[in-house]
Amino acid sequence: MLTSPANPLLKDVRRAIARGGLTDQGYLVAETFHLLDEALRSDLDIKMILAAESVHATVRDRVRRLSGVRIAVVDDDAFQKLADTETSQGVIMLAVPPSWRLEQTLCGESPAVALDGLQDPGNAGAIVRAAEAFGATGVLFTKGTVSPFNPKTLRASAGSLFRVPFVHGLDAAQVSAAFEQARAEVYAAMPRGARPLPEVDLRRKCAIVIGSEAHGVSEPLLSGATGLSIPTQGVESLNAAVAAAILLYEARRQRVAA
Repeated sequence: MLTSPANPLLKDVRRAIARGGLTDQGYLVAETFHLLDEALRSDLDIKMILAAESVHATVRDRVRRLSGVRIAVVDDDAFQKLADTETSQGVIMLAVPPSWRLEQTLCGESPAVALDGLQDPGNAGAIVRAAEAFGATGVLFTKGTVSPFNPKTLRASAGSLFRVPFVHGLDAAQVSAAFEQARAEVYAAMPRGARPLPEVDLRRKCAIVIGSEAHGVSEPLLSGATGLSIPTQGVESLNAAVAAAILLYEARRQRVAA
């Protein structure tokens, strides 16, 4: 039973949550039973589970078939000080993050997605979710983009980050070079002044760049891309995650219809 917030393990997890990244041992921090179930379904390498005392039995039953997974029981009050969610379910998982190579994110004919300076973890996670739903090959997180290991990003992805190939920490030059090597057409999502989505053929190998909420796609990536806009009525622009989902859906629709 862990009862003190000063416990070294709890302090490490709390630091990882605060900085939106990995623990000192390099483990991702994922909260909620849904993410635990998705990790089990995805065969993620789970190293430890922190379980609030009140839900310890439920957690133990969830992972009964796994061997070698440690469960640390945490006093309910101490767990509440640790949790990142407003109403915690009492379970936090520590796992080895998935590891992918850059070429794996561009392998295939479906679109890849690049997140260019996107700051909101909810948007980033939702885009990864849409990438899985509509068959994207992978997601590239450029430097300046929120970490894929941010607990809020993980929750918003609803488990998709355990399965969709992704890489992070790339600069714009690396991303551009990767697109060129993969011979992918590059499209930059823009609210206006670009080619309307209905006029663009997305059946060929391509990549879609989603820029930051405040500034859009950065010049280094914009210079080698074709602007792509979604026709709207009554509003100037869409939320980044909504726009990405529409673009990915249209790419999927075109491929299925071909």
